[in-house]
Amino acid sequence: MSLHFELVTPARLVRSEEVFMVEVPGSEGNFGVLEGHAPFMSTIQDGALRVYRTNGAAPEDIRITGGFAEVSEKGLTVLAEHVEG
Repeated sequence: MSLHFELVTPARLVRSEEVFMVEVPGSEGNFGVLEGHAPFMSTIQDGALRVYRTNGAAPEDIRITGGFAEVSEKGLTVLAEHVEG
């Protein structure tokens, strides 16, 4: 099982990869996305995306600023205003 994850800014595609899970800093609280998640959209707040490459792996934190997240049958796309690094 894997989730297709893309992280995009207005300037570039930052990431496009298969991962186990991503925890997103939603404007109404953090939420986790696994493969097969129901489709929805959410605005995001400044914070850290936590990317879990495999089940049980330590997460990689990616600092993001603003934007929104979309979960679809294709996976998770995060459109961030800014990504640190």
